[in-house]
Amino acid sequence: MPRILVVDDDPMVGATIEVLLQRQGFDVTLTDGGETGLAALESHAFDVMLVDIFMPHMRGFESIRIFHERAPATPLIAMSGYAFASSASPSPDFLRMALELGATRCLRKPFTPEALLTTIRECLAGASAPPKDQKEAP
Repeated sequence: MPRILVVDDDPMVGATIEVLLQRQGFDVTLTDGGETGLAALESHAFDVMLVDIFMPHMRGFESIRIFHERAPATPLIAMSGYAFASSASPSPDFLRMALELGATRCLRKPFTPEALLTTIRECLAGASAPPKDQKEAP
């Protein structure tokens, strides 16, 4: 049974992902931030990590960099609701930055259960396709 680490400070998002993945047969460890996620990573091996980019205390970018350093062979999926730059706004493309820091894949919130499961399965299969953003309509 694949082990998935979920790091998200929003309890509703975390619980929803946890229930969805457990129903699909995954062993899920849910943590509420970067510090608790790193503690879980130190005590268990995971097959995939899902990490929110924006969290209090330890920022997601810092978490992504550290998680990738501590478990470089474990696929990391970055998640964010503030993901993409647009031509009308000078804001940075946060998910692209996450890829540069070591994320394997990215998901823009809100995402569908199908997009999440597909992304996890690609990571578990070691898909050789280049990293891509999964953009879901709101």
